[in-house]
Amino acid sequence: MKLSKQHDRYESEHTLFIKKLKEANPEIEVGQREGRALLWEKAPTALSEQQRNAESRVKQQAYVYQNKL
Repeated sequence: MKLSKQHDRYESEHTLFIKKLKEANPEIEVGQREGRALLWEKAPTALSEQQRNAESRVKQQAYVYQNKL
C-alpha cells in the first residue's frame, strides 16, 4: 500500500523544533558528541586491571533490602 504524497512531506512538530534548534545552535551536535564520548567511549582497560577489578568485587546478598539478622 502506497501512501499519498501528502504523507511524504509531513514532518511532526517535534522534528521541526529539533531542526530549528540545530539551525539556531549548530554547536549542539558537537556538544552531544563530546558528552557521549565522556560517558560511553571508554578507553580499553588492561587485562591485569580487569582481573583485579573482578577479584575485588564484593558478593551481593540475594535480597539487598533485607537486613542481616
